[in-house]
Amino acid sequence: MSNTSKEYDSIVKICTDIFTKKMKDYGSAWRILRTNSLTDQIFIKAKRIRSIEEKGMSKIDEGVRPEYIAIINYCIMALVQLELGSDENTELPEDECLNLYSKHFLASKKLMEDKNHDYDEAWRDMRLSSLTDLILMKLLRTKQIEDNSGKTLISEGVDANYADILNYAVFALIKIEEGVK
Repeated sequence: MSNTSKEYDSIVKICTDIFTKKMKDYGSAWRILRTNSLTDQIFIKAKRIRSIEEKGMSKIDEGVRPEYIAIINYCIMALVQLELGSDENTELPEDECLNLYSKHFLASKKLMEDKNHDYDEAWRDMRLSSLTDLILMKLLRTKQIEDNSGKTLISEGVDANYADILNYAVFALIKIEEGVK
């Protein structure tokens, strides 16, 4: 499991670097988005990944790797929005934003470590396409919960789904970094 932890940290570094650079370019304009809009953004990215997987190619010269990174970063944004609420005043100081980003990534990593222990790293034997399908399923569940005004009878909430989606995307990136297609 220590290898998984190191690989996870490597993916965190890649995603954090991109998030930080985009913060410098765009600021925290994403704060205007409601969580259901972020869910739809993640859904678009996951659908593109599935489309590329099924067609075996893309017409836009970007593979699935940047899409998984975007899924992770949108999940973090959604978790921040759940914590702070969307805001017409989109200004969030960079240091505060990055602290919130790190906080949610660390919480997701802890969740991954706990589940990975219980499931004995079953994700390593999964196909990349199965991780994509799990992400899409979690997104459909999230959309249903959002359509039910966040109410569930027995299921985990939207935040748990975002954390699971984030972790599935990290697993996919680890596999991609290992050369799995």
